[in-house]
Amino acid sequence: MASFLKGITATALINCSVANMGAVLRYKDITIPPLGVDAKRIKVDKSGIADIVDALNNPLEGPDRQSFIPLEKATCRFLFIVGQDDRNWKSEFFAVEGSKRLQAHGKEKPEIVCYPGAGHYIEPPFFPMCAASMHLLVGRPVMWGGEPKAHCEAQIDAWQQIQNFFRKHLTGKPSETPSML
Repeated sequence: MASFLKGITATALINCSVANMGAVLRYKDITIPPLGVDAKRIKVDKSGIADIVDALNNPLEGPDRQSFIPLEKATCRFLFIVGQDDRNWKSEFFAVEGSKRLQAHGKEKPEIVCYPGAGHYIEPPFFPMCAASMHLLVGRPVMWGGEPKAHCEAQIDAWQQIQNFFRKHLTGKPSETPSML
């Protein structure tokens, strides 16, 4: 949305991809194809849960370059929250590449906050960690990654980071009160 709509001041991205996924993205006269997938790179453990982290093609190579979402068109500030044990896709790679792309187009360097041991679903504090569940696009259960303690700590900190980021960029004031959580 930040790439296409006016009036967006701040965007927090949690374990996001900066390439389009799953289906063609259309907005007005813009069409962005989805990033390619090679199902042969999916690994399945003995319990039948798929590890899909290596299934996606590289959005910096060949025709898959067309799948890159044009972040440089956004006029907002970005915060990337990254779980370094994300098994859905390579969130840290996407955050770094998004940062490089923004800076290459004269935009301010985004904030990137990385959490070792955190998986894909970084949700509000004290939500239970989802280690694996059904993935509709894959058609089977997949692992999302994360170590329980590190993931829980990441959820607590990320919530505070996101609130501080929005306070700073939406009100122009740094956070004065700590979270009650």
